[in-house]
Amino acid sequence: MSHEYHPVPGRLLPRFSGIKTFFRLPNVPVGADYDIGLVGLPFDGGVSYRPGARFAPSKIREVSSLGRVFHMGRMESFTAKIRAADIGDCPTVPIDLMKTYERIQAFYGDLLSRKKKVITVGGDHSTTLPILREMRKRYGKPLRFIHFDAHLDTYAPAWEMEYHHGSFARHAVEEGLVDPKHYHMFGIRGPLAGADDLDFINKHGIQVHTVDEVRDMGLRAFIASLPDFGTEPTYISYDIDCLDPSCAPGTGTPVPGGLTTYEVQQIFRGLKVRGLVGADIVEVSPPFDSSDITAMAALDAMFEMLALYAAQA
Repeated sequence: MSHEYHPVPGRLLPRFSGIKTFFRLPNVPVGADYDIGLVGLPFDGGVSYRPGARFAPSKIREVSSLGRVFHMGRMESFTAKIRAADIGDCPTVPIDLMKTYERIQAFYGDLLSRKKKVITVGGDHSTTLPILREMRKRYGKPLRFIHFDAHLDTYAPAWEMEYHHGSFARHAVEEGLVDPKHYHMFGIRGPLAGADDLDFINKHGIQVHTVDEVRDMGLRAFIASLPDFGTEPTYISYDIDCLDPSCAPGTGTPVPGGLTTYEVQQIFRGLKVRGLVGADIVEVSPPFDSSDITAMAALDAMFEMLALYAAQA
């Protein structure tokens, strides 16, 4: 594919220099002629424990200097198949979640009306809900949903607040934004507050793949067991705390016993998805990171998402 959406070469401009964008790709207006918009969503007003995810888009842009476009597992560059560009940050209101939701929906409504696809770098997990609302409008049906997380995120209101980063998935199902029959969670592990935390999952038939399942089956057998998501509109939401804290300490609610970065890479490469329309990476908290390893893990997930988009192009 001949186009202008290629990274600044590291041998032309050293990787520690230049204005930082995702994967050193061009920064362009929302209405430009790219295929995949890479968006920052700097907001952490929905967290229940450690804040800091508002700083993730700028940090991940910074570590993107080490990002490259050729995928050895697929033996192709994503830039050979798709035009991806950094289109800046979605507006937010740092002290008001509901006003932030309004701004997210306005931004993504405009973006999707232009028939763009997207990868969002958040931000906390509460921001996925308003994006899904606009995705549902755009595609006219509930989306198939792939959800990496340590937590179920189908929880009840907290402190009498209905919307927070641990309740987005419940709302997404209740609002008909995602199809629970084609909803798969990866990386889930305990502890839970109680057995009733599982009631919503069981009621709606959501498929929960625990870390124990991955380890007990073996990685290759587990990946072979995954369903084909087909060509229906599919969204991937990647909470960095699906990873073990040894791989991703910089997150708001870390849980021991998680997936490794290698396991996540392999699961991404084994996903049978031909209808990817949107994805996000959330819950990276740079103030709690160590040597940028969490930000680098987020960058790697972003790379695998771009490779999935390229594979279906």
